[in-house]
Amino acid sequence: MRLTTKGRFAVTAMIDLAAREVDGPVTLAGIAERQRISLSYLEQLFGKLRRYKLVSSVRGPGGGYRLARKVDDITVADIIIAVDEPLDATQCGGKENCHDEHRCMTHDLWANLNKRMYEYLDSVSLGALVRQQVKPDPNMSVLKDVRRRATISLRQSVTA
Repeated sequence: MRLTTKGRFAVTAMIDLAAREVDGPVTLAGIAERQRISLSYLEQLFGKLRRYKLVSSVRGPGGGYRLARKVDDITVADIIIAVDEPLDATQCGGKENCHDEHRCMTHDLWANLNKRMYEYLDSVSLGALVRQQVKPDPNMSVLKDVRRRATISLRQSVTA
């Protein structure tokens, strides 16, 4: 059992959208370019996300997508469920018929794992993931200044 690219891409795209929507609607083309995800694949995913009312679309020039709910009211579980990502560790899909049409000996183990996975993903908000990604790095401006000074110094030594 594993999370497929559908679920991974949907969560990644939603983090990108949530991190950038303060500047207005976010285009799928922009997300596709930044995250290296096929535009047509994103269109399919966002159709599902829109049907689950996780995103809304804005038409016209300057259009794109916005979150339909507050960033902290959307969980990873919401996103995974919206794009039809199966989160099932059982071999039978929960039907209890995996061992010659009978329940297997490990059914409860895998069913409990399913429950725990869902509970965990439901406890992680999109807002928490965005805050985790968009941390200002206080050393970045210093690094840029050091690089700029080094470049200027190198140019001066070459021309001298």
